[in-house]
Amino acid sequence: MASTSNSPFQIRLPLILAAVLSVGMFIGQKLPRNESFIHYSPGSRKALNAAGSMDEVLRYIESKYVDTIDTDALRDAAIEELLAGLDPHSVYISPEELRAVQEDMSGNFEGIGVEFIVLDDTIQVVSPLSGGPSEAAGVMAGDKIVTINDTTVAGVKMETAQIYGRLRGPKGTQVRLGVRRGREPALREFVVTRDVIPVYSVDVAYMLNEQTGYIKVNRFTARTHQEFMEALTRLVEQEKMKDLVLDLRGNPGGYLNEATDMLSQLFPEGKLLVYTEGRAEDRRNYKSNGRARFDIRNIAVLIDEGSASASEIMAGAIQDHDRGWIVGRRSYGKGLVQEQYPLSNGGALRLTVARYFTPSGRSIQRAYTGREEYEKDPQERLKNGELSGKTAIPVSDSTAYYTGQGRIVFAHGGIMPDVFVPIDTSYMNAYYIKVRQQLPQFAARWLENQPRSAFPEQLSTFRQNWQPAPQVIDELVAYAEQEGATPDPAQLAACRRELQTQFKARIGKLLFQNDGLYSVLNDDDPAVEKAVRLLRDGAPLVKR
Repeated sequence: MASTSNSPFQIRLPLILAAVLSVGMFIGQKLPRNESFIHYSPGSRKALNAAGSMDEVLRYIESKYVDTIDTDALRDAAIEELLAGLDPHSVYISPEELRAVQEDMSGNFEGIGVEFIVLDDTIQVVSPLSGGPSEAAGVMAGDKIVTINDTTVAGVKMETAQIYGRLRGPKGTQVRLGVRRGREPALREFVVTRDVIPVYSVDVAYMLNEQTGYIKVNRFTARTHQEFMEALTRLVEQEKMKDLVLDLRGNPGGYLNEATDMLSQLFPEGKLLVYTEGRAEDRRNYKSNGRARFDIRNIAVLIDEGSASASEIMAGAIQDHDRGWIVGRRSYGKGLVQEQYPLSNGGALRLTVARYFTPSGRSIQRAYTGREEYEKDPQERLKNGELSGKTAIPVSDSTAYYTGQGRIVFAHGGIMPDVFVPIDTSYMNAYYIKVRQQLPQFAARWLENQPRSAFPEQLSTFRQNWQPAPQVIDELVAYAEQEGATPDPAQLAACRRELQTQFKARIGKLLFQNDGLYSVLNDDDPAVEKAVRLLRDGAPLVKR
């Protein structure tokens, strides 16, 4: 099973997600060090004695305290309090959280392979994943899962985590699904054998025009370079792509080696891509490996305030070597390297061990004076006008750095784009946010009552010719009101056009999967439009 269908649906204000990024974003070596290789200096004895004292205190509490205490929870709280004095990216990961992280970053999990939404307390299949076990068993888009292993799951307000728990399981095990298809009165039964299900980090790859391809990468997992090369192969060999728009907006990062492997496709052998250095870590250079398979002419990279760590490595290398245009808004500013150390309880310590630097020597890490201020930074950017272009971005380091062709760049606490594209806040009001949350459910319900013949068979025709009737948005407003969104005519007028675009994109996804979703959104995306125009002009020889 994949994520619910809300997750790939593009929200045009990525900073909404930024509050969780401070914990979720990381880069680092793929293999954690073994704890036995950590060497303690004489000055570390005080820390070791303190650790022994903490264990003594916990033992006294466990044996003598007046009330029953969960000592595991107490120990976890003590660890978290200890790490709170470090940077926001040094974190303790509980055993439960670690399993989820490993699953997320491995690029696969074991389950039945469906993407779903919960509609009126019923699990509705958005699509079975191509080549997955549900597709093989005959499950189709639009099917409603009523029972799982003879247990009724429809109409019982089951949490998404509980649904995951019932559908996921070890490869080779079976799950029985009772499915209602369309208006059929009787349930169909499917026996699905669980298998390894890939979690894709490349959301979509398609041609924007005859020579320009578009690839969107949502994170850097253990499979990202492989997925990127598969997408690139298809676009170059089948579509004759010459130029590339690489969309890293909202990408929180991931494995460093996946980013450098991707960069190696864009540079000749021996180019410095990034280097890391820390108090106890010697400088380590990462260079292109000379295994570029395709000749990509010009490149534009899209970034925003949600692009972090590995995304910033890619943008920084391309900018410093004048390899392409960086388009959008200042990136998140996460230039710290974490390594992960296993703990005896099954959890892990993710500890910052170094900083990373772009080829010109820039540190991308933004200032850190306190956790609360650090986490509020994305909201402050919106409030102070940086994202809309009303105020200038402060230079955190006045040192001038130079690209390969002599362009001056600065360390802004993130990668500053060559071409700024402001965020559109004209439609972003409280009412829009409430209604947009109801779009996936409403679109699925609406489409279920439409004949397939009402829609073009080809995505290109759908993009160019199909538009929702005006009354559809009125139906959406009525549906949202039933779900608790009080109508606001003034705010609706401001966001109506955007709701129409988002509704069309959602229908596009239901009909044509991610190709439909992103192509519709990109047809109305100023950053994509700007990138295409820049690529027509050629390489970024001068700042524009």
